[in-house]
Amino acid sequence: MNMQTSDVVAPPAPKSLEAMRLPPVMMRDIVLKTMFRKNAETVSDLARAICLPVPVTQELVDLARTQKLLEAMGTLNANSGNEMGYQLTDAGKARALDALAQSEYFGAMPVPLEVYAEQVKRQSIRSIQITRDQLTAAMGHLILPPDLLDQLGPAVSSGRSILMYGPPGNGKSSISNGIRDALGDKIYIPRAIEYAGQVITVYDPIVHAAAEEQVDDPNSLRRTSGRFDTRYVRCERPTVVTGGELSLSMLDLVYNPTARTYQAPLQLKSSGGVFIVDDLGRQEEPPQKLVNRWIVPLEESRDILALQSGEKFEVPFDTLVIFSTNFHPNDIFDKAALRRIFFKIKIDGPTQEDFLKIFALVARKKGMPLDEESLVYLLQEKYPTIDNVYANYQPVFLIDQIISICEFEGIPYQMRPDLVDRAWANMFVKEEDILH
Repeated sequence: MNMQTSDVVAPPAPKSLEAMRLPPVMMRDIVLKTMFRKNAETVSDLARAICLPVPVTQELVDLARTQKLLEAMGTLNANSGNEMGYQLTDAGKARALDALAQSEYFGAMPVPLEVYAEQVKRQSIRSIQITRDQLTAAMGHLILPPDLLDQLGPAVSSGRSILMYGPPGNGKSSISNGIRDALGDKIYIPRAIEYAGQVITVYDPIVHAAAEEQVDDPNSLRRTSGRFDTRYVRCERPTVVTGGELSLSMLDLVYNPTARTYQAPLQLKSSGGVFIVDDLGRQEEPPQKLVNRWIVPLEESRDILALQSGEKFEVPFDTLVIFSTNFHPNDIFDKAALRRIFFKIKIDGPTQEDFLKIFALVARKKGMPLDEESLVYLLQEKYPTIDNVYANYQPVFLIDQIISICEFEGIPYQMRPDLVDRAWANMFVKEEDILH
């Protein structure tokens, strides 16, 4: 569903070693480690492996040759367009092993943190403008009260935090996903970033959905590669969804002692996208504590992370945070925390009229003929027993139950008061049913 038409400005490919803004020794070591681990022999193979343009890769190869760490193999490699092949010298192998002992990281050259911060600004979630039509289209499968979109639209367009609260089963999670779908455009996620000589991997195939890559046709005159820095992956705007399992430690850098590299925490992986905290109040840590952790990032668009050494540093915080809870906000937050969450939107159950609309819609979709007598029975006999509290999940639940009963009894799909009774019995557990 591509709704956004504005194109995000792509990160430009580096033109020279100097433009890389990385420590030369680090770059040289990544080249040696990559050659050692991947068996890349030509400059173009190596350029693909480390995600740099060929001229910049050639500069790195020349640097390693002057230091007697690489040597030309003296033969042109027939399999790859008659390119010169290179191999590690004994000193190069020793250096590669030494470098691997310090950090196992090889492959894509990392992007310096300050260069990545510039890209974050170019693709900020805060500069997205969503129209009513885009939001309506993304929420098309949900029946929502009209004033809900009035509240959601400005909240999403501002890129500020949103708290959705209200009784369970009314689609807070579906609305969060609809917001994600409305974003529609593509951004660039770095494979890894570098700070103080440390590598932090960011791109995560579980979180990031890579857009289709345009592969160059070698016979084509117009080369498309080189249009952007391939140390980044072009992706849909990311969505991270966490629920009851969220703990404060998930918001810290994860250090891998074997590889001696770091992995970005969830909020950094969700840069330029949406971070959904579902079921707030069900985590082990109290909600107040979780929200306190977000206060500085939410207010100042920057987050503080710490390396193993204890050194703290700043990273951009550019993510739309959506908190969703079944509790009343006053029960789980103090006033100061509530003030910091920019938009508070109550998601209520449907009115009787909307409930019937949803019921009819679901029945039509699932091939269940509606029966007036059964609907009147449901509304007049069943709902009063639960104080006429309707929820958006109930039509799907009841109709699925009736379908299962019909299939079991070997009868055509139909609604009857006795079938409504059987379906209803599965929706709630009576207090006296619980054995003490």
